[in-house]
Amino acid sequence: MTELNIEDIKGFLPHREPMLLIEKSYIDDEGLAHSEYRIKEDEFFTRGHFPGNPIVPGVILCEIMAQSCAILVKDEIPGHITLYAGLNNVRFKGVVKPGDVCKITSKLESRRGQLFFCSAKLEVNGKLCCKGEPSFALVPIEQ
Repeated sequence: MTELNIEDIKGFLPHREPMLLIEKSYIDDEGLAHSEYRIKEDEFFTRGHFPGNPIVPGVILCEIMAQSCAILVKDEIPGHITLYAGLNNVRFKGVVKPGDVCKITSKLESRRGQLFFCSAKLEVNGKLCCKGEPSFALVPIEQ
């Protein structure tokens, strides 16, 4: 099990800063992806959400989970972009703030061709903050 750093991740995920929201990741022997992202003090998405009390928006938590899910099919991504296909059964259980380290566990539940169905959970300090079932498609990049 080799840990991927942010430069490794840039080798297959098409996202770039400020929307690259995974800093390190690895896939364990059971096929689960374990990823991390530390919320920085100056993230664009917390500056206006909310001034004086910055909180990571739920949609960003979902994006962090989806990027962790894409790690599961990293070898198939080159030449493709990853596009959301759906997001089911999302629940928000806790607030995430600047300085928090998000730890994401994701699992590939099934696939149909280039459509992938996953489950994911995002925790901070061992506390569940968000969970859901992202699905995404790998779409060839048009030249």
